[in-house]
Amino acid sequence: MAQDSVGLPSDFQFWMRKLSVWDLASTLETQQDTCRHLPRFQEFLRQLYEALKEMGLLSHILSTFRFDIKEVDLFTQVLGYAPTDYYPGLLKNMVLSLVSELRENHLNGFNTQRRMAPERVRSLSRVCVPLVTLPDFEPLVEALLTYHGHEPQEVLWPEFCDAVNEAFLLKKISLPTSAILCLWLRHLPSLENTMLHLFEKLISSERNFLRRIECFMKDSSLPAAACHPAIFRVVDEMFRYALLETDGALEVLAAIQVFTRCFVEALEKEDKQRCQENQRGKESFQQTALKQVDIQLKFAFKTYFPYASPSLVMVLLQHPKDIPQGLWHQALKHISEMLKEVVEDQTHGSYGGPFESWFLFVHFGGWADMVAEQLMTSEAEAEAPEALLWLLAFSCSPGAGHQQRAQTMVEVKAVLSCLMKLLRSPTLSARDLQAAAGEGGEGAPRPPACQQLIRRLLLNFLLWAPGGHAIAQEVITLMAQTDAIMHEIIGFLDQTLYRWDHLCVEAPRSRKLARELLAELRGQA
Repeated sequence: MAQDSVGLPSDFQFWMRKLSVWDLASTLETQQDTCRHLPRFQEFLRQLYEALKEMGLLSHILSTFRFDIKEVDLFTQVLGYAPTDYYPGLLKNMVLSLVSELRENHLNGFNTQRRMAPERVRSLSRVCVPLVTLPDFEPLVEALLTYHGHEPQEVLWPEFCDAVNEAFLLKKISLPTSAILCLWLRHLPSLENTMLHLFEKLISSERNFLRRIECFMKDSSLPAAACHPAIFRVVDEMFRYALLETDGALEVLAAIQVFTRCFVEALEKEDKQRCQENQRGKESFQQTALKQVDIQLKFAFKTYFPYASPSLVMVLLQHPKDIPQGLWHQALKHISEMLKEVVEDQTHGSYGGPFESWFLFVHFGGWADMVAEQLMTSEAEAEAPEALLWLLAFSCSPGAGHQQRAQTMVEVKAVLSCLMKLLRSPTLSARDLQAAAGEGGEGAPRPPACQQLIRRLLLNFLLWAPGGHAIAQEVITLMAQTDAIMHEIIGFLDQTLYRWDHLCVEAPRSRKLARELLAELRGQA
């Protein structure tokens, strides 16, 4: 900027002479001269605009802190500097000086003689509202967000926090996670607006695009900031409210699972860094330090999931990828037994009702979404395990009573039995699959949750059965009678591919079919 502005005074005189000449006569020669000089004139106007803008910003800041811009001009002229040379450097140095002063506040503690007054901090944050997206002001914005005073009330101007959060969401400003964490801890509306921004994406442009949702979450720093229990609890409560308001919408469930996976990754990364610091700092006490970290981590989970059984949380935290695939069946059975004990045994009332247990379970999509798949890919001769049937029934309808859940298990078991017979059939047809699902019968209609569960079984059958690819499109056409069911099927396919990618599931034929169906259905939606 300073380099661009060096010749502004002489350029100004040049262009004033040119304009006077152009204004006096309108001849072919002046028109040609105008066309020839027009690009240079546009560049001059750009430089003039930038200089005026920077002078205006500087005047705004100096006036806030009771400096007179005329006095600055006089002082710089005595030193031999032109204002256009000095303003950019002065602005940069002023920002660095304010940053240093704000950081000294944290170091000086209660030493009031060397601390910036709260009124000055508040005034500075107010001044910075229109400046937060300018790169030169990023250090000052970060210093204000991480400012720690001893005032009983928040000193930062609320509009400043709103402006920073909006700029961060729109990627107009780059800030470290530590600064964003401070922003959300001291200004709850900013965190709430970030979550609302996420929900808007879930129901619009990013619907059924889990990869994009994951990228947005990581870019937003939500999972990393959620390592602070206070942030996690707010985010989790908003997810809970969204689930209740949307009657368990699949998009919200998928977002919870993506968030939890990213959150656990961030927590493990933070824990690993802490261990490395302990190893570097106290090598001789390495084992003691690691034990202390492990204990702290377990206690921390109680603050993240206060209504859940600690032992159940630790089991669900095991990533399926870290367990041999042949043992997934056994792990799901163990999870089912623990959940059933909490849900149906009244002595565990301290862990909340069935909804709390279900809400915890659906956080961990690596387990929650593989139950139907495991039932479908188990040995054809083996009878479906009761534990997995119970887990499947509970996952689709946590509010159902014992009798209704038992009825769902009976219906699912009957459908599974028919599907297993079809696996051994030399020929498959869409009508056979429809009959196996019990559709079109004269019995009482199934509850919506049970119908959704049956559709999930049919989709898993299509992906894994040897002849499923030949009838997949016809079956889905029969199933997708409404737009809601169409989006449900799209969500299932997207979520399945996302899970397989993270679990490194090797199933080339199933993957190919899922991708083809997903691409075709997205084109129709």
